[in-house]
Amino acid sequence: MPSPSTVHHPTVPALPVQHGPAPTCSCRHDAPPTPVRRLTPSLGVGAGAVIAVIAGGVVLTALLTAVAATAVSVAVAAVVLRSPLRDQRHHH
Repeated sequence: MPSPSTVHHPTVPALPVQHGPAPTCSCRHDAPPTPVRRLTPSLGVGAGAVIAVIAGGVVLTALLTAVAATAVSVAVAAVVLRSPLRDQRHHH
Protein backbone atom coordinates (compact mmCIF):
# COMPACT_ATOMS: atom_id res chain seq x y z
CA MET A 1 0.00 0.00 0.00
CA PRO A 2 1.51 3.32 -1.02
CA SER A 3 2.14 5.91 1.59
CA PRO A 4 0.12 9.20 1.41
CA SER A 5 3.20 11.21 0.39
CA THR A 6 3.77 9.16 -2.75
CA VAL A 7 0.21 9.37 -4.10
CA HIS A 8 0.13 11.25 -7.38
CA HIS A 9 -2.90 13.34 -8.26
CA PRO A 10 -3.42 14.19 -11.93
CA THR A 11 -3.15 17.90 -12.58
CA VAL A 12 -6.31 19.38 -14.07
CA PRO A 13 -6.29 22.85 -15.58
CA ALA A 14 -8.40 25.37 -13.74
CA LEU A 15 -10.21 26.42 -16.95
CA PRO A 16 -11.38 23.95 -19.54
CA VAL A 17 -9.30 24.01 -22.71
CA GLN A 18 -11.33 24.94 -25.79
CA HIS A 19 -10.36 23.83 -29.23
CA GLY A 20 -11.80 25.80 -32.13
CA PRO A 21 -13.24 29.30 -32.42
CA ALA A 22 -13.95 31.23 -29.26
CA PRO A 23 -17.61 31.93 -28.57
CA THR A 24 -18.76 35.41 -29.50
CA CYS A 25 -20.28 37.63 -26.91
CA SER A 26 -23.71 39.14 -27.33
CA CYS A 27 -22.55 42.66 -26.46
CA ARG A 28 -22.38 45.28 -29.21
CA HIS A 29 -18.99 46.63 -30.29
CA ASP A 30 -19.24 49.66 -32.59
CA ALA A 31 -16.26 50.84 -34.57
CA PRO A 32 -15.27 54.41 -33.81
CA PRO A 33 -16.83 56.79 -36.34
CA THR A 34 -14.48 57.88 -39.08
CA PRO A 35 -14.44 61.60 -39.83
CA VAL A 36 -16.15 62.52 -43.08
CA ARG A 37 -14.26 65.01 -45.22
CA ARG A 38 -16.56 67.36 -47.04
CA LEU A 39 -15.58 70.02 -49.50
CA THR A 40 -16.46 73.39 -48.19
CA PRO A 41 -18.30 75.61 -50.68
CA SER A 42 -15.30 77.91 -50.99
CA LEU A 43 -13.04 75.00 -51.89
CA GLY A 44 -15.54 73.69 -54.43
CA VAL A 45 -15.86 77.11 -56.04
CA GLY A 46 -12.06 77.47 -56.00
CA ALA A 47 -11.60 74.18 -57.84
CA GLY A 48 -14.21 75.21 -60.41
CA ALA A 49 -12.51 78.58 -60.84
CA VAL A 50 -9.15 76.91 -61.46
CA ILE A 51 -10.68 74.66 -64.11
CA ALA A 52 -12.38 77.65 -65.74
CA VAL A 53 -9.13 79.62 -65.83
CA ILE A 54 -7.25 76.69 -67.36
CA ALA A 55 -9.97 76.16 -69.98
CA GLY A 56 -9.99 79.89 -70.77
CA GLY A 57 -6.22 79.86 -71.12
CA VAL A 58 -6.37 76.97 -73.56
CA VAL A 59 -9.01 78.75 -75.67
CA LEU A 60 -7.09 82.03 -75.67
CA THR A 61 -3.86 80.24 -76.61
CA ALA A 62 -5.64 78.56 -79.53
CA LEU A 63 -7.03 81.92 -80.70
CA LEU A 64 -3.61 83.56 -80.43
CA THR A 65 -2.09 80.73 -82.48
CA ALA A 66 -4.78 81.18 -85.15
CA VAL A 67 -4.13 84.94 -85.31
CA ALA A 68 -0.37 84.38 -85.59
CA ALA A 69 -0.83 81.83 -88.39
CA THR A 70 -3.12 84.24 -90.24
CA ALA A 71 -0.59 87.08 -89.87
CA VAL A 72 2.23 84.91 -91.24
CA SER A 73 0.14 83.79 -94.21
CA VAL A 74 -0.88 87.40 -94.99
CA ALA A 75 2.77 88.49 -94.81
CA VAL A 76 3.85 85.70 -97.16
CA ALA A 77 1.04 86.55 -99.57
CA ALA A 78 2.04 90.24 -99.51
CA VAL A 79 5.66 89.41 -100.36
CA VAL A 80 4.63 87.02 -103.13
CA LEU A 81 2.18 89.51 -104.68
CA ARG A 82 4.57 92.45 -104.40
CA SER A 83 7.34 90.73 -106.29
CA PRO A 84 5.50 90.45 -109.68
CA LEU A 85 4.09 93.96 -109.31
CA ARG A 86 7.56 95.39 -108.78
CA ASP A 87 8.94 93.54 -111.81
CA GLN A 88 6.02 94.78 -113.90
CA ARG A 89 6.71 98.46 -113.02
CA HIS A 90 10.38 98.16 -113.96
CA HIS A 91 9.58 96.84 -117.42
CA HIS A 92 7.26 99.73 -118.40
